[in-house]
Amino acid sequence: MRPTDLFPGFSTQDITTDAGVHIRVRTGGRGAPLLLLHGHPQTHAIWHKVAPTLAERFTLVLADLRGYGDSSKPAGDADHANYSKRTLARDMLRVMQALGHARFDVLAHDRGARVAHRLALDHGAAVRRLVLLDIAPTLAMYEQTSEAFARAYWHWFFLIQPAPMPERLIEADPAAYVREVMGRRSAGLAPFDPRALAEYARSLALPGTAHGICEDYRASAGIDLDHDRADRDAGTRLAAPLLALWGADGVVHRCFQPLDEWRRVALDVRGEPLPCGHYIAEEAPDALLAQALPFLSTT
Repeated sequence: MRPTDLFPGFSTQDITTDAGVHIRVRTGGRGAPLLLLHGHPQTHAIWHKVAPTLAERFTLVLADLRGYGDSSKPAGDADHANYSKRTLARDMLRVMQALGHARFDVLAHDRGARVAHRLALDHGAAVRRLVLLDIAPTLAMYEQTSEAFARAYWHWFFLIQPAPMPERLIEADPAAYVREVMGRRSAGLAPFDPRALAEYARSLALPGTAHGICEDYRASAGIDLDHDRADRDAGTRLAAPLLALWGADGVVHRCFQPLDEWRRVALDVRGEPLPCGHYIAEEAPDALLAQALPFLSTT
């Protein structure tokens, strides 16, 4: 099952960014530009429940991150810099520029929200508003890791192990990895459309995806923390208005204080928990839209 079934009327194209990396994007709708970024172990298909409503007000750009979905999956380098959030953010800036969007909003989940955070820090003139789903800042989460967090987010510490061990284990049964990682969350697999689950499994089975995902996490545990500490030391904070939303049944809510953490790194923050777990756009699409639409519609 291909994701075209999930986004009728949307167009698909590949946009070439730096060093020949191709980013798969799906576009549709009308209005102000809105970039949507997915998390792990997923693709842009996570947005299929909210895209029809968002497309009534926004020109949507749904992208697969480098290393995920049908985007390029270059080999990692020694310091994992080509999977740093700085590099992935630059991919997305180039995508939006190629589509003619000099300034845009961002709605992003999980790994994509970490890319969006870096995008707004490094390219503040391009990002108007941010909605970040079910994360606290990466540096805060690593520095405050507890036993409860490590047990719940075991994959953070599995995926950063040296190649090729985690890649080999994922590649042995990609569909099982998707089911186990997503199904062990608070809501199980019930919220997910079978077509979306099939798309996540298909994408993870593509050559290079397991490596790309691992490199994303290796970068987050290394070079990304260096970038975040440099911002903290310099007193650099997000200027774009930020709406932080997280699942009341999720690990971020249980182990961290998301609003407090975001207010340490951003100037204009609001947000609240929603009645769901981690996968907000698929578990609680109506609650997400009720919060995101008024925020994003503010001029």
